[in-house]
Amino acid sequence: MTRGQHGGKSRFLGAQRRRGQWYAVAPALAATVVAVCVPAAYAAAPPAPAAPADGLDRYHRQRLDWGSCVKGPHDTAGRDLDRAGASCADVTVPLDYADPGGRTITVAVSRLKATDTRRRIGAVLLNNGGPGGTAVESPPHIRKAMKEVGARYDIVGFDPRFVGRSTPLDCGWPVGTAWFSAGSGRAGFDRQVALQKDLADKCRAAGASVLPHISTRNTARDMDVIRGALGERRISYLGYSYGTYLGTVYTQMFPGRYDRVVLDGAVTPGDYKARLMQGAEPENERALSDWAAWAAGRHDTHGLGRTRAEVLATVEGIVAASARGPLTVGTAPDVFRLDDTQIPLILFMGIADDTDRARTALAEQVSALAKAARGRPAPLSPDFAQLLRYALTGEQAATGGVQAAIICGDVGAPRDPEVYWRDIERSRAAHPLFGPLTNNINPCAFWDRPREDLTRVRRDAAVLIVAATGDPRTTYRSSVALHGLLPSSKLITLENANRHGLYGEYGNACVDDEVNAYLATGKLPKEDRTCGTVSSSD
Repeated sequence: MTRGQHGGKSRFLGAQRRRGQWYAVAPALAATVVAVCVPAAYAAAPPAPAAPADGLDRYHRQRLDWGSCVKGPHDTAGRDLDRAGASCADVTVPLDYADPGGRTITVAVSRLKATDTRRRIGAVLLNNGGPGGTAVESPPHIRKAMKEVGARYDIVGFDPRFVGRSTPLDCGWPVGTAWFSAGSGRAGFDRQVALQKDLADKCRAAGASVLPHISTRNTARDMDVIRGALGERRISYLGYSYGTYLGTVYTQMFPGRYDRVVLDGAVTPGDYKARLMQGAEPENERALSDWAAWAAGRHDTHGLGRTRAEVLATVEGIVAASARGPLTVGTAPDVFRLDDTQIPLILFMGIADDTDRARTALAEQVSALAKAARGRPAPLSPDFAQLLRYALTGEQAATGGVQAAIICGDVGAPRDPEVYWRDIERSRAAHPLFGPLTNNINPCAFWDRPREDLTRVRRDAAVLIVAATGDPRTTYRSSVALHGLLPSSKLITLENANRHGLYGEYGNACVDDEVNAYLATGKLPKEDRTCGTVSSSD
């Protein structure tokens, strides 16, 4: 799912980018609750990493061939990395860690080396969420966010297995995401059942031999191979959104092999399930309501209503019109047909960032949808057209397929469509807009069962958790719950922000300074800290 971020930044269920890319195609199927075990006494982390398991030595000791990040004449991200002084390499990892002598794949990494070598701290590994988000392009941005302490780290981005520049998987989907609403009635839900089964079937046909090995636990194993290949005894970590779950899994699987860990917009393992956003309806409704109040104050610009209630009524009218028949949105050459299974997704993607810039973008989108609902489609902004192409066509379908593969490879889901329909109907009265979205069926209902059980939280971990009280993706409640599971952790709370992803993104000096102090010293704050919201136009 996304926040207003720099290019390439991903979040929970989706890839949100600062320059208008959509965030968070949200969520997922829940029926299976993550098994989290919290014993009374935590196992102590060993003082140093253990030797690699038999058969993995050659991966941990491999020599990386660092070079240019440019992959071809149109690789602008690679050129940007080269200009920033980064270098890139491919790390070889086993497809199946139970068979390290078998088939191998590659994981793409980038690195900005420390310039303050005398005071070098180590390497910090980045993950931007998604699941399925890339981070190879991220080291220059993160170095800027880290300010003075950035010079003391090797900053390392990686694209998880089968993502981005790593060994690819393309399921050949006709859409860029699987996370749609069930719509207003049974007919829409039945179309969703057929679509989701087709998406699962396409992934199975395209990648049957690799799907069983796409999981968070295997990505954590890849991270440890990266650590070894970099020559680091311990590695620091910065993860956003889903990346916080990945970071938590790493601390449990590889105690003693991590140093400083920052989890931004955290999800507790108990909330990681097939329907990832199930239960987050109130946060999303509040974020939409707050946006409506903002838009009401700018009626003369956007024409959506002069009060919060009028703006929300405009939104309801759009959804109702799309339920009567697909809306024609945009004009040639960017024309799309959107129905009531897709409109809620567009709204959902727009409310994970409460900066003026992001709110203006959503207002422009809703204005275009309102015109379409009145039968008068208007030209779309380039960003909105890009968002719709991404979500509703196969232009970047590889992203959605890998995202589903990770989630469905981690956690099982109910197989019976009627389970989802009952949940949708129960949620509809209280949450008519977002309930049919967060409870809807997705490909996990038709996926093979995961190979491994979910990771249990058995060890304490002294990590820094960063969270906004109004985060509509990984809710504040989830960050607080993770904080409770890890008693040695500390929590930095940003009050009154409907924002997913804070450090280095939102422009809050209090949050950024707390994170950078921890990265510089390795010392967590003595107490949890609350930061106030500062308005931002980013």
